[in-house]
Amino acid sequence: MTDLPKAKTRPASNWSAIWVLPLIALVIGGWLGWRAYNETGIEVQVRFESGEGIQANKTEVVYKGMSIGKVKSLTLDDAGKSRGVIATIEMNKDVGQYLKTSTRFWLVKPSVTMAGITGLETLVSGNYVAISPGEGESARRFKALAEEPPLSDSKPGLHLTIKADRLGSLNRGSPVFYKQIQVGQVKSYLLSEDQSTVEIKVYIEPTYASLVRKHTRFWNASGVSIDANLSGVKIRSESLASIVAGGIAFATPENRQDSPPTDPSLPFRLFEDFDAAQAGIRVKVKLGDFEGLQAGHTPVMYKGIEVGTLKGLKVDSDLSSATAELTLDPLAEDYLVEGTQFWVVKPSISLAGITGLEALVKGNYIAVRPGDKGSAPKRDFEARAKAPPLDLRAPGLHLVLFTENLGSLEVGSPILYKQVKVGSVQSYQFSRRKKQLLIGVHIEKEYEGLVNASTRFWNASGITLTGGLNGIQVKSESLQSLMAGGIAFDTPEATAPLQKRIPRFHLFADHEEATQKGTVVTIKLDRADGLRTGTPIRYKGLDVGKVEDVDLSDDLQSVLLTARITEVPERIARAGSQFWVVKPELGLIKTSNLETLVTGQYIEVQPAAKSLGPQTSFVALPQPPEAVAQEAGLSLVLSAARRGSLKTGVPVTYREITVGKVTGYELGQTADRVLIHILIEPKYVPLVRSGTRFWNSSGFGLDYSLFKGATVRTESLETLIQGGIAFATPDGERMGNPARVQQTFPLFDKFEDEWLVWAPKIPLGK
Repeated sequence: MTDLPKAKTRPASNWSAIWVLPLIALVIGGWLGWRAYNETGIEVQVRFESGEGIQANKTEVVYKGMSIGKVKSLTLDDAGKSRGVIATIEMNKDVGQYLKTSTRFWLVKPSVTMAGITGLETLVSGNYVAISPGEGESARRFKALAEEPPLSDSKPGLHLTIKADRLGSLNRGSPVFYKQIQVGQVKSYLLSEDQSTVEIKVYIEPTYASLVRKHTRFWNASGVSIDANLSGVKIRSESLASIVAGGIAFATPENRQDSPPTDPSLPFRLFEDFDAAQAGIRVKVKLGDFEGLQAGHTPVMYKGIEVGTLKGLKVDSDLSSATAELTLDPLAEDYLVEGTQFWVVKPSISLAGITGLEALVKGNYIAVRPGDKGSAPKRDFEARAKAPPLDLRAPGLHLVLFTENLGSLEVGSPILYKQVKVGSVQSYQFSRRKKQLLIGVHIEKEYEGLVNASTRFWNASGITLTGGLNGIQVKSESLQSLMAGGIAFDTPEATAPLQKRIPRFHLFADHEEATQKGTVVTIKLDRADGLRTGTPIRYKGLDVGKVEDVDLSDDLQSVLLTARITEVPERIARAGSQFWVVKPELGLIKTSNLETLVTGQYIEVQPAAKSLGPQTSFVALPQPPEAVAQEAGLSLVLSAARRGSLKTGVPVTYREITVGKVTGYELGQTADRVLIHILIEPKYVPLVRSGTRFWNSSGFGLDYSLFKGATVRTESLETLIQGGIAFATPDGERMGNPARVQQTFPLFDKFEDEWLVWAPKIPLGK
């Protein structure tokens, strides 16, 4: 029998393979639990004004195209007056670090606006909630934005602020163009703090950021600009997109190509259109005449070239003026300084000619003349009432004329040389002391050699009439000067260099005055009755000079005549010459100088008999020199209580025959008597003796008696009118010795009857 193998035995174990399954299940459960915990998102709540377009367990939260969360539920928000919707959103755990207080949520859905179509991708995927991470403390409750927020300032590129008077058709997303290429967009807009302007935030892409410089100009490129007038029609548009959605364009002026890069913190100005941007310098001009001007259409012109536009016109409160706001070409910036002049040009027809004819076609416009470059900058101006004088920098000769009277001269009046127009009047104004007029004159370049230091100018306006009893003379320079006024000149010397850049000349009243020569003298007299500029100075009936000016002396006590002696001035303008005024004398007995009633008073001169040296200042005699000259005869003095009607020149009579005259009168030393000086002619000197009686024969005497009637007594008709003195000499021993020179006699008021019967026989002198 075969031996069977012996079984080996070992002790029984308590472990069983069945326990592996629970262990595996535990590991898997732990792993699943850890995975579930690890994948569990962060729950946040976002409040929306409306739940429209949001679906629980479907609407996702998307950031840069990636889903980072999902709306789990929607509940109504009962808190507050305006009810909204609270969306509970489960966010991926790895975005928890971005859920800060400034994090923003908003709903993206399809939107069609003038600026374009947005959210187009939601037509396939459905609406979604967009998120923009922020900064600050960790947060779990948020308020959704009503619309997409503007681009972040941290986005690479150039972020600018542009200030505009109004928003127009601009909107968020409106394009920004450079040479009709879109280089950016409008981020947002809001009112400024003072609510006077709109602040527009603009984003320029990094590639094009260097195109914006310090002097870059932005303008509203929205829509279509149409400018139509008689000169034509001009249509301007930036692009089709800007026509529909609005837009902003920018450029840097050609004269500012070297402009430095811009400072993003400094705002730019948004001009209304391309023209305003090109002529972007704004100035204000106060206008006294604003008729026919229209904001947006009236141009600003310089020598026929448009350099700006009238952008605004506001009438002042007093309605007498208006303030115009102009935009000018940047090229003119350096010339908007002290001295720049503005004026309104409109058609004008006058005797001087037709001006502003071009305004009939293009309408009234504003003209400008730039000031000198380098002067103090200025932006506020006051327009001139009329065109300024010709620019002193214009080719030709510029000069100034002084005159007392403008006459019919005006701006544009011709300057004539031998009746050929060689220039024109450019301006006129008062001098600083306002005693004279200053006339600005321009001589054309081809004729400027006709003027030198010896040139004399005279007023050739209208017609000159001169004449008297001998006839009338009519003078006129030309038909043009007859109608519009004019100035003529002559140059007697061939060479006489001008001493000043802008020479000055006196403007004479006429050709005769301009060409006359002579010596200027001054004559002082008490009164100027009947004397005026042009009064002649005569010697023995011949005109030897003329009064050029009549004025008061500094102390206002006398009159000063400025006269020019043209004939033999070396004989008249010297010491010893005498001047007096010749006036008409009318009387029953004596009548003289009757011609002055027609021709007017004049001044007579008596040249000095001896040459005592030149003299130019004289004092006029109160009467002709023969009245005060030493004459032959007997000088006597009469003492009277009063002068009565006696005056110089009245006759002294003997038996009603004139034998002398009164030569003067004065008060006595003690002022209690009047001393009357008389002169007895040489032939009648023997009639006056120490016993002679003098009486006042002026007027008449009246004797009245009831029985005899009335008797009227008078010496003569002449003494009745102008007064007089009579005398009588007694007979015999009472006659006395012959009178001595300057002997004094009493003057009686009336005669005694005895005196009238005295009749001594006295031989007369030879």
